[in-house]
Amino acid sequence: MTSVFLTVDTELAWRHHAASLDVETIFKRSLEPAGVGLAYQLDRLARHGLKACFFVDPLPALLFGLEPMKRIVGAVIDAGQEVQLHLHPNWTGAAAGDGGKTHGRFELIDFPQAQQRDLISGATELLVAAGAPHPIAFRAGSYSANDDTLRALASLGFAYDSSHNGAEHPWPSAIGLPVRQIAPVSREGLIEVPVTLIEDRPGALRNFQICALSAGEMAAALDHAMAEAHAALTIVSHSFELANRAGTRPNAVHVRRFDALCAMLDDRRGDLPTVHFADRPALALDHADAPLGPNSLRTSWRRAEQLWSNMIEERAA
Repeated sequence: MTSVFLTVDTELAWRHHAASLDVETIFKRSLEPAGVGLAYQLDRLARHGLKACFFVDPLPALLFGLEPMKRIVGAVIDAGQEVQLHLHPNWTGAAAGDGGKTHGRFELIDFPQAQQRDLISGATELLVAAGAPHPIAFRAGSYSANDDTLRALASLGFAYDSSHNGAEHPWPSAIGLPVRQIAPVSREGLIEVPVTLIEDRPGALRNFQICALSAGEMAAALDHAMAEAHAALTIVSHSFELANRAGTRPNAVHVRRFDALCAMLDDRRGDLPTVHFADRPALALDHADAPLGPNSLRTSWRRAEQLWSNMIEERAA
């Protein structure tokens, strides 16, 4: 069987803070936008009996307090899903109400290892204070991690990282692994669980993300992982990804994709079981798993779908 890590980066969208929106609007448009945010995703996962990991960034608590973070963590845990750690370091230098004028460095890899360790340690304390179990898995914001990040995580007792994304390599995803590495691998004292990729045209890689792949591409990638007995498959989404970027209306294309993905994983659960990092699933390491190869028809369909999404679905309500 191929373990499936269905992951949701759960965070406040910086663009809403930079737009000088009030705190409640920032939270609503980032976490419950247009009725297709966290609650919708948790409901669909429950209907299909799927497990998902919510990588939660707690650093906005430095500006807005812990109470909103407690609501997020509580909702995920009450739904039977897991919370692990996410981190966008720019929030450490931010100030409420200034429209994003002040901020810390945006990329974790811009910090030396000791400072990365301090940031991860501080974020861990905030996440636990918000009600989460002590995290054992991590994903850097924007996939911005390097080998110093892995060493820092290992020193803090983390067992997994899921920041390597070959489609974003070598910057900001800067872990020293091959671009096409999609199988779990032991590195710097923990297990790196890379984001799954497909090749949408020869030599061009695209990560397995709700807003990046059509339902047809997702189905083909799932079937490819099954046929080739991949060690793991890692899918990415965001708390706000099923709405338009403004967070004011659903993006019907993305909603259909998410619903279709849940149904496909439900149908394939015998071969592609969804797992939590906290399950510590037995993962075969160093497999020579390769991304799904290109298919011009699939790519053309997705490009047409993306055009519709960008022109129609992304309009503000």
